[in-house]
Amino acid sequence: MGKYFGTDGFRGEANENLTADHAYKIGRFLGWYYGEQKRRNGDDTPARIVIGKDTRRSSYMFEYTLVGGLVASGADAYLLHVTTTPSVAYVARTDNFDCGIMISASHNPYYDNGIKLINGNGEKMDEETIALVEDYLDGKVEVFGETYEEVPYAHKDRIGCTVDYVAGRNRYVGYLISLGMYSFKGIKVGLDCANGSSWNIAKAVFDALGAKTYVINAQPDGTNINNNAGSTHIEGLQKYVVDNGLDVGFAYDGDADRCLCVDEKGNLVDGDAILYIYGKYMKERGKLLTNTVVTTVMSNFGLYKAFDELGIGYAKTAVGDKYVYEYMTNNGCILGGEQSGHIIFSKYASTGDGILTSLKMMEVMMARKKKMSELMEGLHIYPQVLENVRVTDKKAAQDDADVQSAVRAVTEALGDTGRILVRESGTEPLLRVMVEAETEEICKKYVDQVVDVVKKKGYVIG
Repeated sequence: MGKYFGTDGFRGEANENLTADHAYKIGRFLGWYYGEQKRRNGDDTPARIVIGKDTRRSSYMFEYTLVGGLVASGADAYLLHVTTTPSVAYVARTDNFDCGIMISASHNPYYDNGIKLINGNGEKMDEETIALVEDYLDGKVEVFGETYEEVPYAHKDRIGCTVDYVAGRNRYVGYLISLGMYSFKGIKVGLDCANGSSWNIAKAVFDALGAKTYVINAQPDGTNINNNAGSTHIEGLQKYVVDNGLDVGFAYDGDADRCLCVDEKGNLVDGDAILYIYGKYMKERGKLLTNTVVTTVMSNFGLYKAFDELGIGYAKTAVGDKYVYEYMTNNGCILGGEQSGHIIFSKYASTGDGILTSLKMMEVMMARKKKMSELMEGLHIYPQVLENVRVTDKKAAQDDADVQSAVRAVTEALGDTGRILVRESGTEPLLRVMVEAETEEICKKYVDQVVDVVKKKGYVIG
């Protein structure tokens, strides 16, 4: 992770630690950088960069300042307007763009925002390019064998233009519809759009495929994105599904790269359960390439037990869909994701896509002629207790010999009936201690056991 950009873009409170000036400078650099790359390769055409945004009030400000920077540097900016992160990735890779930009802070509250960079293949931007952007933000960048404190402005007819590209978003909607292998006629589907990017896309897709579609949280006003809505507040959709007798429900986050499901009884079907359902489905059809599902270290112990029963292999990466995708790409895997609902179907997309995920879950339901609750059979999610311990030095605390010894003792005590995971937070001064076991009481006992050692060694603040 860099100074400004984390695993999922440059994120912060709008006009506090992420400002309009930052956006303008990012636009200035990217517009010039990609244009200069083309020029040095003998191509004199302007750089082409596609931009999407979510429904936050500040997203419009960042869109305009990014565009100002891009065209000032000679790039052409193509605007998808309010759309999802995966749609930007799709358009970037299918329409020959040099890169894509999504303005969103995902599941964060409305006053936060973020700038996510996507390469021409529809993947999260490489660290080398992000490092150049960060250097430019700090006032000096070395690139193409030269040092720049400021990059050149475009002049006369070299100034870039702005293109309304809502047609790109519409093509993405058409692409999603084309992936529907079955008619959804007669199926009552609930959608929670989080007052975010999916509000004007998801219903159109389900309606086109014949579903009886019920929608909540699809009235964005600039300040209500993720506010008691969407995948981070699944309880609203759970109640709605039960109260209205729906067959299934899907909840998205602010930029719709996540999806969580609700079965007909109102039970949560999280990212782990989605991986189980679709992994089993692909295995049964002989289409689970490499026979491996890619997870993160935070996936539930019960998922691995279920995969063992099915004879499905699994890999564990660091937390972040970026790392999941990297592993999938390097090892030829077709399915991976996170407990939070970032699910990647590499045959169809280069990033997590909430609406695509909901369509793939519908496919399994229709193909198997089963309710969502029935597809969950065989998966036992283990109770989990997680304690976030605020510490003076998270690395020192994790590496401490006595803490390590306590962790090993818990591992031995649990055997194959559970697991313990102790890791540093990527963004806060926290040590996360998590135990999964057969009962919540066992989990709490072993979490307390390790946390007590961290306290005794003097690492805990307060």
